[in-house]
Amino acid sequence: MQNARKFLLACARILPVVLAGLLCSNQSAVPQPSGLPAPARLTSADSPLLDSLLRSDSRLLPVVSNADKYELQIIYTQINRDPQNQPRFTQHSFHLNARQYFNPASLVKLPVAALALEKLNRLHQPGLTRRSPMATGTAFRCQTPVPYAAPADSDRLFTVGNYIKRMLLVSDNNAYNRLYEFLGQRPLNERLWQLGYPNARIVRRFAPCDTAANRRTNPIVFYDAQGTRIYEQPAQTNLRPLGFPLGRVTKGRAYRAGGHLIAQPYDFTTANYLPLQTVTDILKSVLFPAAVPAAQRPDLSPSDHAFLRYYLQAAPHAAQHRLVAAAQYFDAYKKYLYYGRQPAAEFQPGLRIYNVVGMSHGHLADVAYFADSLHRTEFMLSAVLYVNNDGIINDGAYEYASVGLPFLAQLGQTLYQYESTRRYQFTPDLREFFAPTTPH
Repeated sequence: MQNARKFLLACARILPVVLAGLLCSNQSAVPQPSGLPAPARLTSADSPLLDSLLRSDSRLLPVVSNADKYELQIIYTQINRDPQNQPRFTQHSFHLNARQYFNPASLVKLPVAALALEKLNRLHQPGLTRRSPMATGTAFRCQTPVPYAAPADSDRLFTVGNYIKRMLLVSDNNAYNRLYEFLGQRPLNERLWQLGYPNARIVRRFAPCDTAANRRTNPIVFYDAQGTRIYEQPAQTNLRPLGFPLGRVTKGRAYRAGGHLIAQPYDFTTANYLPLQTVTDILKSVLFPAAVPAAQRPDLSPSDHAFLRYYLQAAPHAAQHRLVAAAQYFDAYKKYLYYGRQPAAEFQPGLRIYNVVGMSHGHLADVAYFADSLHRTEFMLSAVLYVNNDGIINDGAYEYASVGLPFLAQLGQTLYQYESTRRYQFTPDLREFFAPTTPH
């Protein structure tokens, strides 16, 4: 009798989700935009299926029912394969609004990593690879040097590849700064615009540099294995300031700076700007390049894709990169969805999460692809929310641990459970996402 009662309760809980799924079953795959739509279309209609899934789990309701307060945005992308294993993407969104500014924080590291590899390819310089030693000089205020060094330990070399490893494994900010400088402010943004993201703005280091200093980037030299210079890049200056697509953006009721409380909103107008849809599309282009038109994906080699793919999913210690082996870099350090960044989290057998995260100024974001070898399922999930009850920016009093991370963990688990029961017409072959080798 007790088992029968549990069964009936489970049916009652899942029925709204099934009905919503039926309502959406004729929905064609949502095309990925090539940048921000016209202002009148910047807010996306909520998906009945995703709305029902979110409201079917009581643990999600405190945030979902107050979505405006938490500035919640979610993108859930179903992936269905055809008989040739080619993916088809159907996007469902909740409160998606590109005009709702959030600080992307470390989400910008994904496009910077991909475009740094692309730049190496497009330089066509003999001997220049992601493993080439790299030295960074100085030419303006707020610039810091990284001199040439050739340590015996290859993990300690300053290379594009090692910088990307540190960015993707533990979200290293200094590594991001070095590749931002390699790309240059205007070339970096112009390339994003060419790829179909005309409103993206990556205009800052993660350092206390002013707007003028961030427009100037350092001189850089690459060496071969014998220490001979093989490529030199002079210091660069972006002579034309980049406008901000949303106009003036301020948040909060006050902020802290220099040990003082400033009783006025914090100004994000010249900060980095990367909408949730943009980061989702970039991750898709990196993981599923054949599913994206050539003009909308970075010019990467199969080796580059394998390299990014591995470090997007690897846990810090499993990757065996010596500089991220410290105890504070636990396995779930950069896994917000599903694991909630819990140090004691036990990894789900057969589940790999390829993702990039952001945490700054009360904003918490994770953009991920889930691949499950046990259930043979896959999907993409992106989410951002704002947890800053006191309305003060830079005071360090954000509800990351009490609200944000538990919500993201439960969100990932709820969608994972739904996908594990969803019927696929053709079972996906996911072997490419479970390659056993570690690219260097």
